[in-house]
Amino acid sequence: MNLFDNSLLDQAVMRLREGGVVAFPTDTVYGVGVHPFQPAAVRKLYRIKGRPIDKPIPILVGSIGDVECVAQNLPRIFFELAERFWPGGLTLIIEAKALPPEVTAGGKTVGVRMPNHSLALDLIRRFGLPVATTSANRSDELPATSAEEVRPQLGGLVDLILDGGQTFTKIASTVLDLSVSPPLIRRYGDISADELAPYLTDRPKAQS
Repeated sequence: MNLFDNSLLDQAVMRLREGGVVAFPTDTVYGVGVHPFQPAAVRKLYRIKGRPIDKPIPILVGSIGDVECVAQNLPRIFFELAERFWPGGLTLIIEAKALPPEVTAGGKTVGVRMPNHSLALDLIRRFGLPVATTSANRSDELPATSAEEVRPQLGGLVDLILDGGQTFTKIASTVLDLSVSPPLIRRYGDISADELAPYLTDRPKAQS
C-alpha cells in the first residue's frame, strides 16, 4: 500500500467522522483510533479491545496547538517537554477539557502525545481533530508493530487498517504524569528517565 495514498487516507478520515474505528501505524506501535467527541465511538473502541472501562483512552495530536482542544491549565513544563520530545514517544498526562467521560474513564486528566510518524500525522491533520487512540491489540495481548499483527486480533472488528509497514521503535511510549508534583513516570517506554531528568525539578520515579 502506498503510505500516502490519498484515497485511503480520505476513507480513514470519513470512517472516523462517521464514528468508525481505524487502525494505523505510529512510531511506537500500531494504534486503533476513534473520534474523541463521539461517546458511542469510544465505547465501541472499548468493546473491540476488551479494554476495562476504568482505563482512559489516550489522545494523539497533530500539533502542540491541538492539545488545547482536549486539555486546559497546561503547566510550563508541558511546553518544555513537548518542544523537546514531540513528535516522539512521550505521552504527557494533563488536565482534560471538554472530553466525554468515556475517554477519561470519568477522571479529570488525559494522556496526550504527538506521534513521530508521517502517516499517523497526515491522518490526524486531515481529520482536523485529535484522535482517541490506544494500541491496536486486544487487551492483555502484545501490542502490534505491523498490520499483519493487527489483523488476527482486530481485523474483523475495525473499519479500516492503514498498512504502514513495521513501526520504528516497537516500544510503547513513556507515560509521564504532569498532574502530580513532582511529575511521575506511570509507564517506562521509548523515552528514558535519564532523558527526562533535566526537565524536571526532581528526577521522576516509577509508580510503585
